[in-house]
Amino acid sequence: MSRQRVRDIEFEIKRSHRKTADIVIERDGRVLVRAPKSIKSEHIHRIVEAKSYWIYKNLAEWKDLNATRILREYSNGEGFLYLGRSYRLLLVSRQQEALMLRDGRFCLRRDLAEKRGKRSIQAAFREFYSARGLERIVPRVRYFAPKIEVVPKRIAIKDLGHRWASSSPNGNLAFHWKCTMAPPKIIDYIIVHELCHFRHADHSDAFWNEVDKVLPDYRERKEWLKKNGAAMDV
Repeated sequence: MSRQRVRDIEFEIKRSHRKTADIVIERDGRVLVRAPKSIKSEHIHRIVEAKSYWIYKNLAEWKDLNATRILREYSNGEGFLYLGRSYRLLLVSRQQEALMLRDGRFCLRRDLAEKRGKRSIQAAFREFYSARGLERIVPRVRYFAPKIEVVPKRIAIKDLGHRWASSSPNGNLAFHWKCTMAPPKIIDYIIVHELCHFRHADHSDAFWNEVDKVLPDYRERKEWLKKNGAAMDV
């Protein structure tokens, strides 16, 4: 991807075999232009110029939403999300697993908090969410795929950076481990959204019509994710 600028708008260009160009604001605040391989850079610059008001508006919204990001402490009583609910953290001395959800609490081994530090704790949470994510997401993918008439192959849970999910042309799906923090209906939205990309690679009207067939209230779910996504972190 190449990084370019129009006025004070810095953006990246990602070229592919798509037919049309569109602009998205990524979860990390980057402006991304997804364009056909055949389109000239001068034409992309004109598109960015024409959409500058939309870009400024959405970047302002992104800043407001990310102002709600929560900086959590790894101490007794801190709240961590799982399937849309907040569970208090409890440091325990005797526990084989690094992190467990038990009796309505996230139980974290005390030695991780006191000796190994932040990275080890975050790794424990990532491992927990990844394992639970597979348990939750795989059956829901199998439930929704026939409704959209697609046949996904491999399903993985991983760190996708600024993306909630991704799909590949060969039928593979990947979901961010943070998805497991969201309420079940929001996880379903992320799954349906990605499955519909097997039929429509872009976010055209045809794509959203496909989503609407399965989840008529997708706009509500999409808006929830937009407003609350920044708080889904450890």
